[in-house]
Amino acid sequence: MNIQLLMTAFGLVLILEGLGPLLFPNKWQKYLLELSAQKQNVLRRLGGSLVTAGVILLIIFQ
Repeated sequence: MNIQLLMTAFGLVLILEGLGPLLFPNKWQKYLLELSAQKQNVLRRLGGSLVTAGVILLIIFQ
């Protein structure tokens, strides 16, 4: 894997993650409050699902 490709992907993730708080700070804050109120089980499932989806996308498009 090329380090330039990895840094490009990381940069895109940071841009996408930053759009929410930049454009909709009030909604983002409410979203984080709701998310922090969830049980750890729910958060682990959500995180696991996101990681699994990411791995599948990497496998398909690589």
